[in-house]
Amino acid sequence: MRDFWRSNQQRIAPWLFLLPGVLMFLIYVIIPIFQSINISFYAWDGLGEKDYVGVANYVELMDDEAFYTSLKNNIIWLVLYMLAIPAGLFVALFLNQNVRGIRIYKSLFFFPFVISQVVVGLVFAWFYDPSNGLLNIVLGWFGVDAIAVLADEELVTYGIIAAGLWPQTAYCMILYLTGLNAVDGEQIEAARLDNAKGVKLLWYVILPQLRPATFIAVVVTVIGALRSFDLISIMTDGGPWGSSRVLAFYMYEQAFSEYGFRMGYGAAIAVVLFAIMMLYIAAFLYKMYRDERGR
Repeated sequence: MRDFWRSNQQRIAPWLFLLPGVLMFLIYVIIPIFQSINISFYAWDGLGEKDYVGVANYVELMDDEAFYTSLKNNIIWLVLYMLAIPAGLFVALFLNQNVRGIRIYKSLFFFPFVISQVVVGLVFAWFYDPSNGLLNIVLGWFGVDAIAVLADEELVTYGIIAAGLWPQTAYCMILYLTGLNAVDGEQIEAARLDNAKGVKLLWYVILPQLRPATFIAVVVTVIGALRSFDLISIMTDGGPWGSSRVLAFYMYEQAFSEYGFRMGYGAAIAVVLFAIMMLYIAAFLYKMYRDERGR
C-alpha cells in the first residue's frame, strides 16, 4: 500500500483535497435537485403521506396566471440584470488607475457588495417612499408629481431590479478588477504602437483577455437574476396584488407560506426555474466553446 501511494501520490493527492468539497456539493446540491424533481410528481404537504399525481402539478402550472406573471417577471429580471456586467466592466476600468484617492473610490464602489440584501431592500424602499423618499424629493424639484414606484404594478418590478443592480454591479466590478490585474501589459503596448486606442483597444485586446472574468460574471448574474427572492420579500412581499412575484418567490409562497404548504406544486415551480437556468447557462457555455474553437 505504501509503495502504491508513493508511486501515485501526485495523481491521488488532488482528489483527496477535492473530496470534501465534492461530497458537500453532492449532498447539498445534486441530491436535493433530484429530490425536488421527484417531489414535483406528488401532492404533499411536507408532513403527511405523499400522493402520487404524475404530471398534474405541471399541468396545473399551464393554467396558473400567477405562474405566468412570475415567469414574465423572471425574464425581465434576466434581461435587465445583464446590465450589471457592462456596468461592472466600465467601473472596473475607471478604478484600474493609479491616481490619488483611488482606494477611497474603490471602497465606495465595493461597499454595496458587502452589505446584506435585506439592507439594500430597506434602503431602496425608503428611497422610493412617495412621501419622504429621496427619489420623489428630487422629482419635486423639477415639478414632477410623486411616484409610488413600489405600489405601481407597471413600475414595481423595474424598481426592485434597480435595487438589485446596485450590489450586482459591484460584484461584477470585483471580478473585472481581478481580471484586469492579469491583463498582459505587453499586448496593450504593442496595440498602442499599432495606433489602437479607445474602443478598439478595449474590444480587440483587453476584452479577449477578460473571458474568464466575463464567464463567471455571466453565470453568477444569471443565477442571481433567476433566484431573486430577498429584495422582493423585503420591498413588496410579492405585491401589489402579486405583480412583482418571480418564480423563486412564488415557489416559496406555494410550498412554505400560509397559501397551503403545497410542496409538490412548489417543487414543480422550482424544477421549471432550474430548467430555465440550465438552458441559459448551457447556451452561453456552447457559445463560448464555439468562440474558443474558432480562434
